[in-house]
Amino acid sequence: MKEYTNNTINILKENNLLRIIDDELDIYLEIPHVAYIETKKENSKALLFTNVVDKKNNKKFDTPVLMNVFCNEKAIELFIGNLKEIENEISSLLKMEPAEGFSNKIKMFGKLFNLKYALPKKLKKRGVCQEVIHLGQEAKTSNIPVLTTWEQDAGPFITMGQVYTKSLDGKMSNVGMYRLQMHNDHQVGLHWQIHKDSNHFFHEYKKAGKKMPVSIAIGGHPLYIWSAQSPLPIGIFELMLYGFIKKENAKLVQCISNDLYVPHDVDFVIEGFVDTSKTKTEGPFGDHTGYYTLEDEYPFLEITAITHKKTPVFSATVVGKPPLEDKYMGHATERIFKPLLQTTVPDLVDYYLPENGVFHNLVLAKIKVLYPGHAQQVMHALWGIGQMSFVKHAVFVSENAPELNSMEIIPYILNRVDIHEMLLSRGIVDALDHSSPKFAVGGKLGIDASNDEIQPCTKTILDDNLLLDKIKNCSNEVESLKQYYTDTANPIVVLTVQKNRSHKVLLAELQSLFEFLKIVVVVDIKNNQLDNPYMLLWRVVNNIDANRDLYFQEDTMLIDASNKNHYDNYQRIWPDDVSCTPEVINRLKKRKVINIDKSFEEKFSIF
Repeated sequence: MKEYTNNTINILKENNLLRIIDDELDIYLEIPHVAYIETKKENSKALLFTNVVDKKNNKKFDTPVLMNVFCNEKAIELFIGNLKEIENEISSLLKMEPAEGFSNKIKMFGKLFNLKYALPKKLKKRGVCQEVIHLGQEAKTSNIPVLTTWEQDAGPFITMGQVYTKSLDGKMSNVGMYRLQMHNDHQVGLHWQIHKDSNHFFHEYKKAGKKMPVSIAIGGHPLYIWSAQSPLPIGIFELMLYGFIKKENAKLVQCISNDLYVPHDVDFVIEGFVDTSKTKTEGPFGDHTGYYTLEDEYPFLEITAITHKKTPVFSATVVGKPPLEDKYMGHATERIFKPLLQTTVPDLVDYYLPENGVFHNLVLAKIKVLYPGHAQQVMHALWGIGQMSFVKHAVFVSENAPELNSMEIIPYILNRVDIHEMLLSRGIVDALDHSSPKFAVGGKLGIDASNDEIQPCTKTILDDNLLLDKIKNCSNEVESLKQYYTDTANPIVVLTVQKNRSHKVLLAELQSLFEFLKIVVVVDIKNNQLDNPYMLLWRVVNNIDANRDLYFQEDTMLIDASNKNHYDNYQRIWPDDVSCTPEVINRLKKRKVINIDKSFEEKFSIF
């Protein structure tokens, strides 16, 4: 077995968290599909692909591909640290008051002394990331094994790139994690969204009529990547988190062809400049929402240099339907940033961002309830804080509620929700959201389940088959149904339909059956399994805009989570689900590279 000098690989091997795959596999679909399957396993491991080829261009790479580094909670602890200890340390710093007494002053000095590691150090020598240098036309992205993950992707995308930028005056530095499309050998698309720091810097350069330096780093310590996606306020350089957590300064070196600084020990660096007067069509791309993000115009990097280690490793991740590697990355972010969130919302006890809510579509929060309307106040506060402002659906419970990530929390909530007291609002949503009528602006739903239990349900609960017969007598578009939590104050019935009209009409047709119906959820029959609540939740919070898709009549509510079209006066293009290519999965199964059965495929909606 080949030995690797890469520290990340060695740590994974030492902890039995690495699977090495020596089979010849293609950068087009095959490698990403293997990783996509691996991320969904309970005993998920990181993957090292050593025999990497580009069949389309008849090319073999010496560079291996490393994926799923944050494969589980153990990997998070190895590469980031003990999340509770980091959370407590941040909380202690935020609450620190002037110390009295010699011993307390010593303790306070110790805490402040650790902050000296936060500021990165700029080295005067070259880094190992610059052992090999390619300039100008010799700097080609086709020499890097960049992956194409999904059939409808516009081409190869770097998915774990650290994008380094700085403000026009040079006073602020930033590193972000954005998808990066390989337009050709010498141009890379930059999908930084409207709310990202890099985009703010871009507009400074654009206004000044100057080219913007950008450098993309790949690899190095996994904490670089996690720091790059962390939701820090503008002006705070994300690599300060690396230093704070690792208790050692991040060591940076200046790029070869621009004046940006990157970590000295990353594997690849792609350098260049952005002409702020030019854009290119970027996308489509199968994204972490589980849907394709459609084409749009974005700036692009014109490459001036590519540098790398003598023996680099190409790091990548895979995005699509949950659960994925970002489940563990997101959990680390959630825990570490809780104390910072509590500075704005001091009555927040805890919160949870389920990965099947793709983080920005659903938040569950515990609060210390002090007065009537407190939950609504916190809703508005959260919708005004940084990246929490993109959350579409927020559910609040009291501090004595069950654990937020437990199954017990669902009936607890359903027994406390008054459907007529839900808060409907409107505001900014993530730029990747496809369900709202307008780009980046849409409906918000706030649910207050922090009160006492409401009155028991008075609905008559029927057998699923009997209820389906009654519903089919009212509507010919309903195909099947399943009921959930029928013993709560808000029983749920999920319907699959062949959509041929607005579902506002369906609610009116069902009026004669309201004695059996409290909350009705409608999904398309295609690509939905009624006995798969994990994926149903993913579908619902992805597909609804609260201002358009919630219908109320008497004491019954209908939630339209179907794909939207002209029946709903939806003018945008509704994207497709991200799904694996059956031929590729079958080929990998036949070669015994993956081993999954039909139940696995259905559980995670692989196709």
